Amino acid sequence: MDRVLIEALDVDTVIGVYDWERTITQTLSLDLQLATDIRPAAESDDLSRTLDYAAISQRIGTFAKEHDFALVETFAERLAAMLQDEFKIAWLQLTVRKPGAVANARAVGVTIERGKRQANY
Repeated sequence: MDRVLIEALDVDTVIGVYDWERTITQTLSLDLQLATDIRPAAESDDLSRTLDYAAISQRIGTFAKEHDFALVETFAERLAAMLQDEFKIAWLQLTVRKPGAVANARAVGVTIERGKRQANY
């Protein structure tokens, strides 16, 4: 299985369960692994034949600005579903970190996998 990587993508969004968090934007840091077969793009040197990480990153930023959730878990689940639907991604792993959310921890967050890992990727 080939994977396109996007690491440490920072996005600003409204996220949190406390009233004060609902009035500010906070930065989330995302790591993604997106399953695809890179061979067609590698053979042709053609961006349109692979996952365009710039387009995906831009879409994630738009998603973060358009939505606000209480839980990081909800953000991760909805983002994963959107990415799979819009970019036809069969499998992905997504880590969402919320820096500074807990004293004495660099970040808290979740890692989820969605879809099926297939050997022919």
